[in-house]
Amino acid sequence: MNLERLFEEDKIKKVTEKKLDLSLTDRDLNSAKHSFESKDYDWALSIAYNSVLQAARALMFSLGYRPAGKNQHRTVFEFLSQTDIEESLIDYFDGIRKTRHIAVYDIAETVSEEMAKEAIKQAEIFVHKIRTDVHKIRTK
Repeated sequence: MNLERLFEEDKIKKVTEKKLDLSLTDRDLNSAKHSFESKDYDWALSIAYNSVLQAARALMFSLGYRPAGKNQHRTVFEFLSQTDIEESLIDYFDGIRKTRHIAVYDIAETVSEEMAKEAIKQAEIFVHKIRTDVHKIRTK
């Protein structure tokens, strides 16, 4: 897969590059921690995931791209896989995307305390990586 395929399938569009803005990411990370402290683990995981989604979208915008069409969450992860961000971190959150879908749309109390705690920890790592390496991250 490469960016050309994402363009051909109308999954991404070229846009004017923007300055990296992680304000939504920071908001969501704080909310995830608050939900965790309230023992609402489904929402803690969901909001931690959303913080990563917001960071990834901010990264896309800063590189001059945006997701388009259907399944934009999945598209964001397809785009990330075409950057030099660690594949294991991308795969982890793509898996969390699926768990989040179940917790939000299908089955309440799906997420354990440990899963939520790990999701928040990994979200902090992901966001830190975006924040500190944004000028080094390039598409393949």
